[in-house]
Amino acid sequence: MRETQAYLRVNVGCGASPTPGWVNFDNSFSVRVARWPLVIPALARLRVLGGQSAGLARAANTRNIQFANASVRIPCTSSSVSAVYSSHMIEHLDRRGARAFLAEVRRILRPGGVVRVAAPDIARLVQNYLATGDADGFIAATRMGLNRPADLMAWMKWVLVGPRHHLWMYDGDSLAKLLHEAGFADVAIMPPGKTNIADPGDLDLQERLSESVYVEAFQPLSEDVRPVRLETRREYR
Repeated sequence: MRETQAYLRVNVGCGASPTPGWVNFDNSFSVRVARWPLVIPALARLRVLGGQSAGLARAANTRNIQFANASVRIPCTSSSVSAVYSSHMIEHLDRRGARAFLAEVRRILRPGGVVRVAAPDIARLVQNYLATGDADGFIAATRMGLNRPADLMAWMKWVLVGPRHHLWMYDGDSLAKLLHEAGFADVAIMPPGKTNIADPGDLDLQERLSESVYVEAFQPLSEDVRPVRLETRREYR
């Protein structure tokens, strides 16, 4: 990857919402097949790609969305990135994958760099369940259940695209704890619209506001002298 900027800002798991001025990565099958534009209509006809996925595949090249499996490797050199943002991606990873992803973030962040993670807030879902008593609605909203493929085409899509359901859920405290355990410093739950990123540019600081919790942390300035403050702010949920 060519690194022509004085500093890099990286959006991991951008989906169809890449951030202008940032390097945007996603691991979806749509981005992987974007390099073969003639294949996209065929996959759409076969229903391997839905309408939204086919649209992402068509847009990936024009909007410069690059493929990366972030729990294996983020294609940036070590200590080259000033800010990493990831929205509604970490819940699609199992616990091992989430820790591997954060290890990659630590590898690419330069000292003092900022990571910002947005995720669905399970506390909101629990509060809604306690208010409504709708157990089916609660389970559906977690997106942790998944129907088995019912026909050959569904099985083909499963093999090619993979499952897209949630593998873990977080509230602000548990997400902050995960970043803290990964070795980040000064971990804090952030209010919507606020950030420690020095130059967020066009980054959406209130992305999916109605369902999200936002946590930020810093890459330690030194491995030998590491701030370990863990700050939680429940009122921001």
